[in-house]
Amino acid sequence: MTALLIFLGVYFVLAVGRLPGFRVDRTGAAIIGAALMVGAGVLTLDQAYRAINFDTIVLLFGMMIVAANLRLSGFFTVAGAWAVERARRPLALLAAIVAVSGALSAVFVNDTMCLVLTPLVAEITVALKRNPVPYLLGVAMASNIGSAATITGNPQNMLIGSYSGIPYARFAAASAPVAAIGLVATVAAIYLFHRDEFRHSDRLAAFHHPHRLNRPLMWKALAVSAGMLAFFFAGWAVPKVAVVGGAVLLLTRRVKPAKIYVQVDWPLLVMFAGLFVVVAGMEQSGLEQRLAEAVASLRLDNVYVLTALAAAISNIVSNVPAVLIFKPFLAHMAHPERAWLTLAAASTLAGNLTVVGSIANLIVVERARGQARIGFWDYARVGIPLTLATLAMAAVRMSWLG
Repeated sequence: MTALLIFLGVYFVLAVGRLPGFRVDRTGAAIIGAALMVGAGVLTLDQAYRAINFDTIVLLFGMMIVAANLRLSGFFTVAGAWAVERARRPLALLAAIVAVSGALSAVFVNDTMCLVLTPLVAEITVALKRNPVPYLLGVAMASNIGSAATITGNPQNMLIGSYSGIPYARFAAASAPVAAIGLVATVAAIYLFHRDEFRHSDRLAAFHHPHRLNRPLMWKALAVSAGMLAFFFAGWAVPKVAVVGGAVLLLTRRVKPAKIYVQVDWPLLVMFAGLFVVVAGMEQSGLEQRLAEAVASLRLDNVYVLTALAAAISNIVSNVPAVLIFKPFLAHMAHPERAWLTLAAASTLAGNLTVVGSIANLIVVERARGQARIGFWDYARVGIPLTLATLAMAAVRMSWLG
């Protein structure tokens, strides 16, 4: 009962964002929950240490360093500007934005893409006298969908990759087709609900976005990134490759280490560690023996049921905590690999349902606030049908894996 109360308390804060009446955010809730699990005797300190999945922490940390180097070099801004500056029609501009956001998010953490691309897209669309909202929706929705393609696309996929042991290439082979079709569906959905913006194929004026580029740092970071991808697909341990790649990029005379460290999302890493301990406390509490019965009663072996339930819970407590909630159940599945892949797709694609469905969405809304206002309904009227369509596609794709 103690473990259950702690667990429910932590996930309540994760769902609402803060502990009412206190200055406790999601990271703080995870830390407090982990400490209570140890303090109440649910877990010993040694058990808490062993509960932390360092593969996930190391993978996420390594990818953050790589992304930080590419961001500081100016690569993401240049890549985005190069694509959108060559679009001569509004629909082509939208397609370019969706393609860049989705493709880069498939390799690097999607939140980073939203941080970089949002001000760029807002500035260009306002300068071209276009309505920035549909293009900004393209950034957010494509970053979520594109990140579903690989293990390194977002934190929840990294977590699933570490827990499941699914090779990088196999994960991509199962998920990348869903992401690719989903990006096409993103363009179609935004076009459908913003026809006034795209109905008249006005030729866009030429526009050049000024940018600074650190070429030596960019080429070094791109070379390391390419090498990492090669090792990922060759079957090497993903966390090892990521942290070695990050370490290589820290060997530099051009960038102060503090500039790299400030780009690392330390609160996210700490939240992961705390949640690992909280979930381990639940597993230690004696409820493990009932999980097999729960799997049978909920019919989680059914891909469509698992997809719907994972999408719903991801929108209540966010996608990373949702993955940790499902983790004890998946050990009892008849087809665990298919279940992990289904969970990865559903928890990621569900982020497009509403503006609060993922951190990436909130980043776009906040970063664009000075130039565009994206309300709840502005997002939901496109996000809801797009999410339902992509979840259906993902469920069909994962059912074929059986």
